[in-house]
Amino acid sequence: MERIICLIIGYVCGLFQTSYIIGKMHKTDIREHGSGNAGTTNALRTFGKKAGALTLLGDLLKCIIAILLVRLIFGRTEGGMMPLLSVYAAAGCILGHNFPIYLNFRGGKGVAASVGFVLAFDWRIFLIGAVVFFGLFFLTHYVSLCSLSAYLTALIVMIILGEHGAYGMDRPHTLEMYVIMAALTVLAFYKHRENILRLVHGNENRIYLRKKQ
Repeated sequence: MERIICLIIGYVCGLFQTSYIIGKMHKTDIREHGSGNAGTTNALRTFGKKAGALTLLGDLLKCIIAILLVRLIFGRTEGGMMPLLSVYAAAGCILGHNFPIYLNFRGGKGVAASVGFVLAFDWRIFLIGAVVFFGLFFLTHYVSLCSLSAYLTALIVMIILGEHGAYGMDRPHTLEMYVIMAALTVLAFYKHRENILRLVHGNENRIYLRKKQ
């Protein structure tokens, strides 16, 4: 029952579609522009750096809030499985972001929300993922490649830390946490399937923080 409640809490938080709201402030639906995705990268391309930064912040915070709410509700009664419940809350938030019911299930790809997830869950995963992301970004400028590489890194680091007892849970709960994280990683790759095809064919869009001279 706790797992379902955490998923619901996360899903409700995930329904706050930052880029969609910013788009409406510009009297447009962001999903009708650029990649058609209601996420940070498309907000950056469509409305500029300020909108991109606000979208990143908003989508990041909603996952942090979901995890904090779950910790507040279950911290005293289910403290021994809190890492697992936090992952369920994050999963719900990412599902709410990717598949918002009031937008006909057309949302974003869940990367910014996932950043909030790892930031609230374990700073070590966040730090290593950030190094991978920005290292690849300054080499390639392919945001999709950076995001997927960081996601896969986060899964691997979680398993390594978990196998060394970092999360203090019994074996079944720890394995369950790995499974949910692996499912989120698969979902991220699925949502980026068009980007992956463009990467394979060499025509993926690049993002530059400064205009090319």
